[in-house]
Amino acid sequence: MVNHRPELTFRVSSPDDAPHLIKWLSDPSILRWFPMLDAREIEDSVRIWLGYARIGANLTVEYNGIPCGMANLYIQPYKKLAHTCLFAIIVQDEYRGKGIGGALLNELSKLAREKFQIEILHLEVYEGNPAKKLYERFGFKEFGKQTHFIKDSGKYTAKILMQKKLGAYGRT
Repeated sequence: MVNHRPELTFRVSSPDDAPHLIKWLSDPSILRWFPMLDAREIEDSVRIWLGYARIGANLTVEYNGIPCGMANLYIQPYKKLAHTCLFAIIVQDEYRGKGIGGALLNELSKLAREKFQIEILHLEVYEGNPAKKLYERFGFKEFGKQTHFIKDSGKYTAKILMQKKLGAYGRT
């Protein structure tokens, strides 16, 4: 497949990417869309996220050699659930609106299908998150909503569940 965006490169994330992810998640405009509250929770989340690097289940996107986003597949260890996968995606604030999130989502979907034989990708997005429009453009459909999921400063935010079928693959 030809890369139509030569300024973008994709690679498997590594533990060396932790400072970028910590920086992005520590930005209040980004953190509001994730369930973590403080530095300890962010660092724990980053450790878990980058733990999937050992199996090649996450990607870092670079714009002209500068890391600007990541995505992670939370691969299921249980055979009965191995056809479906939760994912997370983050793009650094100043790189949003440039098509990077969509390109990263395409690469992640390809990785999910080709390497892990994932049939259904699903995600959790919080009510009001503008990224929901991106997911809808890419064919993700809402299938549920938990209205009182996050409670912050006495205010509740709903979690919206979305999914997309990628196709069936045989398993051994």
